[in-house]
Amino acid sequence: QVQLVESGGGLVQPGGSLRLSCAASANISSLNLMAWYQWTSGRPRELIASITPLGTVNYAESVKGRFTISTDNVKNMVYLQMDSLKVEDTAVYYCNADEVRGTITYHYWGEGTQVTVSS
Repeated sequence: QVQLVESGGGLVQPGGSLRLSCAASANISSLNLMAWYQWTSGRPRELIASITPLGTVNYAESVKGRFTISTDNVKNMVYLQMDSLKVEDTAVYYCNADEVRGTITYHYWGEGTQVTVSS
């Protein structure tokens, strides 16, 4: 079992920046994938950024060039640097970890942190 705790959300003006943090209770370098998801009411959670233990990153088109995912494997932290924020980035952001054990993939989630982009 992996516990994930997000922090860093809040209210920011359009064009501003925020840095989200996710503290993991496990050694994240032993996990198969760390990711950030975005959720707004009425829509499914959307994968917006992911990173593998080898550092391979992927981004949703909606955030590419504006958001950056990174990890600190010593502190077992995952970060999402969000720049040039837009009103449509307003959402709850969830940290996710995937762990593959044999043929089973375990998905772990934090409780989310609210980001509101508004003037």
